[in-house]
Amino acid sequence: MTQTADANPVPSSAPSPVLVLGGTGKTGRRVVARLRELGVETRAASRSGETPFDWADPATWQAALEGAAAVYIVPLDTSPSPTPAFVEQAVAAGVRRLVLLSARGVDTPGYFGSPEYDGGPHVQGEEAVRASGVAWTILRPGWFAQNFTEGVFLDDVRNGSLTLPVGDGEAAYIDADDIAAVAVAALIEDGHTGEAYELSGPRALGVADVLDEIAKASGVRASYVPTEESAFRAGLVAQGMSEVEAALWTAALDPIRTSREAALKDGVQRALGRPPRDLADVVREAAEKGAWG
Repeated sequence: MTQTADANPVPSSAPSPVLVLGGTGKTGRRVVARLRELGVETRAASRSGETPFDWADPATWQAALEGAAAVYIVPLDTSPSPTPAFVEQAVAAGVRRLVLLSARGVDTPGYFGSPEYDGGPHVQGEEAVRASGVAWTILRPGWFAQNFTEGVFLDDVRNGSLTLPVGDGEAAYIDADDIAAVAVAALIEDGHTGEAYELSGPRALGVADVLDEIAKASGVRASYVPTEESAFRAGLVAQGMSEVEAALWTAALDPIRTSREAALKDGVQRALGRPPRDLADVVREAAEKGAWG
């Protein structure tokens, strides 16, 4: 696929309206913005958004789906997953195209360092869309570059020290804007049906490398402090997280510690006909917007 939704006009065959679940989230709000820039009728769905939607309340699903032709699915990360039931309802409501946000490594046993993740909600969601009988595309991004600019690591970077149990492991961090661009292409263009796009950035970086890029872009210097997994889990519990949640969060970092996230993937190139954006570009833009003060 060489066409790109970054700048091209909307094809006359593009399904509309498009329902975007998680429409106020990290990728969802970007998908909404891109679709609306292209003039596509779009519903931003969330618990508190303009189109009410709550994964925990199936009564909200039908109204959100009414008349929708395509759906961007940002799933709930719980097992058993509600995604299969939603997909069934979406198809019954007349949806013709599904684009699912999944995750890198979900089809590799042990990828996330804990058997709790094997066969989990992302796998259940992928199985549901593949069996839906309508056009589908799956996105499998790795760790987001935006975790450092607006997400889970932001406050620690601002405070000058980021402690993680990942040693010298590396990851090819993916720009959330690239994820959104691929999602939009899959939602409105032909040629993406049946694709499972593995998405990564163009180079692998260690956490210290990322913090160096942030320092160069913003002048904010944060130190990377490697720690053991047991100490990291204990710290999370001390902050109020349950033992189970702390163990799962620590296991989720294992693909970085082991550098399983370092392998470069070609999904952005295949979907958009261009290379993925580098993390340096992401942090430069974030610095210009005052992400780190």
